[in-house]
Amino acid sequence: MSTSFYSNGKLLITGEYLVLDGALSLAVPTVYGQSLTVKPASTKQLIWQSLDEKGKVWFQEIYHLGPEGQLLPPKSLEEGIAIDPLQTEGVSNTLYTILAAAQKLNPHFLEGEAGFEITTSLNFPRDWGLGSSSTLINNIAQWAQVDAYTLLWDAFSGSGYDIACAQHNSPITYQLKEGKPIVKEVAFNPSYKNDLYFIHLNKKQNSRDGIAAYRSKNLDLYAELPKINSITQRIVTSTNRRQLEKLITKHEAIMSEILGIPTVKEQLFPDFKGAIKSLGAWGGDFILAVGNKSTVHYFRDKGYNTVIPYAKMVK
Repeated sequence: MSTSFYSNGKLLITGEYLVLDGALSLAVPTVYGQSLTVKPASTKQLIWQSLDEKGKVWFQEIYHLGPEGQLLPPKSLEEGIAIDPLQTEGVSNTLYTILAAAQKLNPHFLEGEAGFEITTSLNFPRDWGLGSSSTLINNIAQWAQVDAYTLLWDAFSGSGYDIACAQHNSPITYQLKEGKPIVKEVAFNPSYKNDLYFIHLNKKQNSRDGIAAYRSKNLDLYAELPKINSITQRIVTSTNRRQLEKLITKHEAIMSEILGIPTVKEQLFPDFKGAIKSLGAWGGDFILAVGNKSTVHYFRDKGYNTVIPYAKMVK
């Protein structure tokens, strides 16, 4: 008998980086996500296998369980397999960290006479940056019956907006207030959504590195946070494309000044006849473009072949 869990991927539309400091942000769950299936095993082990969007194994590991079900560190990280052999130790240790944190939150997690066979399956490429880690954490939290936000913060860091997207099936606003997540579903379904496209920049941005770089700046955000909050509120209720273009252009200008980085439009697409916005960590993953029917051809002509209309990306 098996048990399965599923979590949505995510895209952060507004408030990137500043969401860590309490900015009101707009985020959307994606039609893409990750599943986790649990089956009983005949041995006292946790046998892990991760599949990519093509059903190919990209990582596998065996963790041993003590008599009371306590998770033991892998005896040999050489048992792990990853696309890049150099990543094996990192993937194995990261997964162990998450599972061990879940067991601390729920000491009965992984108890039983037998072990477990675990299979995770992505339905999007791992380099898309839609939340392969956050969907995993939320799935493990469901399995372990623990709070996903607490598991995220105990194991790593981050704002938690990606966990909120994993759990909701509609666009949301997300804000941290006194360290607690405030999540509200919003009716963000613009009439001009056929003019919105998500484009992958052909590289994956490491969110943790981006957050670390942002934190190292020790910024005074007293003036900027209200501006971002206002832009988020106005985007949620925007009724026409021109208004959205002005708002995201203003948002990009604010973030460019804060981060000391030129906008992605300035860097890569200065001749684009529309507005472009970075999403999440600047420098990789997806961007949002407000364009028209020629938008797909524009980006593909420049070598960016992953161009997804809003309606085919957002739940």
